[in-house]
Amino acid sequence: MLPTLDGRIQTRIALLAVVGGLVTLIIGPLLPISAPLSTVYQDTFLILLAVIILGIGWECLYHFLMQWRWEKDWPTFFGLVTAIPEGLLVWGLLQAGAIPGIKGTVPTGAFVIDFLVVWIVVWLVANGPMRVPFIRWRFRGGRLV
Repeated sequence: MLPTLDGRIQTRIALLAVVGGLVTLIIGPLLPISAPLSTVYQDTFLILLAVIILGIGWECLYHFLMQWRWEKDWPTFFGLVTAIPEGLLVWGLLQAGAIPGIKGTVPTGAFVIDFLVVWIVVWLVANGPMRVPFIRWRFRGGRLV
């Protein structure tokens, strides 16, 4: 069964919150940011929250675009490549100061490292290990709840 829009949104939120949160917690101190660790965590978790919130809109757009595909789903590789437009949007909002709560600027290198590591790990978990504990996940249209 193909993931439904509701299932895709639920999966995105859960994976980014749990897996993305753990990855952010681990790599936060390793990022090239010259700021106190509390500021690094505040900024990286606010960026993660922005990705989660914007992701709901992205899923609606992807769902709309998928209606023209024969099988009504993306190839798995497209799920990885969607990091490019999503990352560019978040970076643009960050540069415009449109993500509330972030004080100062986030270095480009730190953003790229954080965003790509979180994205790749979440993508890998969604396409591999997640299918073990959630055996019926794909039969329920990707819904977790």
